[in-house]
Formats: sequence, structure tokens, C-alpha cells
Amino acid sequence: MMIKVIALSSFMFMLIGSSKRPKQDPNWVAPKYANDIKNPHRGDEKATAQGKKLFNNMCAICHGKKGKGNGVAGVSLIPRPANFLAIDVKKETDGAIFWKMTEGKPPMASYKEILTDDQRWDLVCYIRQLQKNN
Repeated sequence: MMIKVIALSSFMFMLIGSSKRPKQDPNWVAPKYANDIKNPHRGDEKATAQGKKLFNNMCAICHGKKGKGNGVAGVSLIPRPANFLAIDVKKETDGAIFWKMTEGKPPMASYKEILTDDQRWDLVCYIRQLQKNN
């Protein structure tokens, strides 16, 4: 229940923030130090399963069920949500993805205060699983 409330709050925040249509560099790059951040949950099946639950409850609405950036709430966002299956995202380090999820950049919300570090790492694990399966 709490996750659904958080997801709805995040969605509303993104809708309100997206009405201003902020310009954003389409090549959002994490700082170099983020590449050195190691995923403590890498290869952990339980973490990946937890990440799937979080993704379906919080991320799929914008990023789409399969992570292609085509979720119903994401189609009107500028820039569009990341397609996690795109080669440029696949090439990013786990640390860079974690950093982006943590910091956010409109219209992408920051999840620093919404999700724990462990939950964000679980999401990174699930995103990697999506990439392997597609």
C-alpha cells in the first residue's frame, strides 16, 4: 500500500513538474565518479525480484512494463523516459544508473528521499535483467 502511495505521489510530482516542459540535454551523463560505485546486490536473485516489484509499482508507468520508455505517463514527457533496452543505457555502469535514479533530472524525479539505497540497487538489478531478456 505504501509503495502505491509513493508511486502515485511521484507520478503527480512528475506531471506537475512536466507542465513547464524543461529543456534537458538528451545525453544525460552521470559524473565520472559514479562509474566507480559498485552494485552490492549484483547477481542477487532476491534483489532482482524485489526490483521487479518496485519497477512494476513505480517505474513502469513512465518507462513501460518492459523498460522501453513507452509507459502511459511517459509519452507526454519531454524528454521521454529512458529506454533501458537502448545500447547507450546498456553501456552505462550500474553506478551511473544508480546515480541517475538517486539524483534525478526533470522530468525524472529524484528517488534519494523516496527509496532506500538497497531499493535503488534492487531496481538496477532488475533493469539489468530486463536488458538480458530483451
